[in-house]
Amino acid sequence: MTQDTTPDIDLALFGALGDLALRKLYPALYHLDRDGLLAASTRILGLARQDIDAEAFRQRVQQALKTHVKTALLEKTCLERFIARLDYLQLDFATVEGYDAIAQWRKGAERPMTVYLAVPASIYGDICRNLNASGSLDEQTRVVVEKPIGYDLESSRQINDAIGEAFPESRIYRIDHYLGKETVQNLIALRFANPLFGTQWNQNHISHVEITVAEQVGIEGRWGYFDRAGQLRDMVQNHLLQLLCLIAMDPPSNLDADAIRDEKVKVLKALRPFTQETIGRDVVRGQYIAGSIDGESVPGYLDEEGANTESRTETFVAMKTEVSNWRWAGVPFYLRTGKRMPEKLSQIVIHFRQQPHYIFDPDQRDLAANKLIIRLQPEEGIALQVLTKDGGLDKGMRLRPGPLHLDFNSAFPKSRIPDAYERLLLEVMKGQQYLFVRRDEVEYAWRWCDQLIEGWKARDMPPRRYPAGSWGPVASIAMITQDGRSWYEDY
Repeated sequence: MTQDTTPDIDLALFGALGDLALRKLYPALYHLDRDGLLAASTRILGLARQDIDAEAFRQRVQQALKTHVKTALLEKTCLERFIARLDYLQLDFATVEGYDAIAQWRKGAERPMTVYLAVPASIYGDICRNLNASGSLDEQTRVVVEKPIGYDLESSRQINDAIGEAFPESRIYRIDHYLGKETVQNLIALRFANPLFGTQWNQNHISHVEITVAEQVGIEGRWGYFDRAGQLRDMVQNHLLQLLCLIAMDPPSNLDADAIRDEKVKVLKALRPFTQETIGRDVVRGQYIAGSIDGESVPGYLDEEGANTESRTETFVAMKTEVSNWRWAGVPFYLRTGKRMPEKLSQIVIHFRQQPHYIFDPDQRDLAANKLIIRLQPEEGIALQVLTKDGGLDKGMRLRPGPLHLDFNSAFPKSRIPDAYERLLLEVMKGQQYLFVRRDEVEYAWRWCDQLIEGWKARDMPPRRYPAGSWGPVASIAMITQDGRSWYEDY
């Protein structure tokens, strides 16, 4: 292992006892430490409202690591070293009193501080203002904020303005954890390092694109948040649009943060806006009712604990859109995401056009198109579906589809695939922003989603019902079928 490969930092983690911190952030930081990627003097200050002492905090973190890190990877020496990095401060985030304790904790430290806001976006502004007013910030301090930021374009601007009063854009890191996934990184390499795909990545060779992000879970106690947000704001506005941008963007001039983000913004600006006609034809909203998943009965959305039984919030969205530019003219992008789906799945499918001249069995013509399948979860990997002759003397020149498959777990059996948060935290420590979302990206994404939400209101579109454990409303199948296509479901 190589020690001290990243700069020394102090990490101030707001929301230090929340689900995100306990389930994702501490395990990610522990793995970085175990791999020798935390500098020896790096310290972590947990901040939360709970009245506990530092030792109780360390015990809570240690228990979280035992729960969320594989036992084989919990090494006694590393665990003790990581726990020793931790300190704790009780703090009311909304008032400036008490924030001076952060400056006292930092007193004499020359290393930069990173502030991680693992809290609701509604209090980002309060925390940033109080940090600034208390003298806890300097010209090196960075801030990490979780998406989605805001409820719509206007609230997003207000939150970003408040963050921007304390931090310049060059020191703001807006996290979308999908951008830290190994396969997303490989999507960039696949597109821009391989002429095989680079020369084919346009409307002349690609017929359509699918993006599916399916969740098995329901609300998981987040009713208050989710019923106000819905699946469009929660998933499409950030995760699915980010994936769409990486698929559709033109080659950046280099791998610098702004070169990549400039190209993503061009895609967002080129997204076809919805009209009243296309909303009715090309968008499906759904809400799950009671059903079963893996043989277990699960309640409907309106039956969840604390539910508003009159709610019309969508738990499923499917849509067809286009990117209006020379590269993608006429190529539909089909997006689909929902809760209480049959399985947890995040997948991109690139459908290539058929050969213009077909010489094989007419009844197999529908097979005669290659597909590139990019799997983000549960198992990350990339497969290219190609056609070969079926084996056997009695088959004639019959075709069969089969994958050229790169399964990361199989291809690199001795390598642990890092969690997305490990990569993202490491890039923050290094001061590299290419995996993070710039303010104008957030705002163009909200602008596009806002016009869709307004269209729903104008049409008074209630969500269509679908049973938990299904792939959504029947209308979402009809939407793609009307184009002579179907969702790729060879999972």
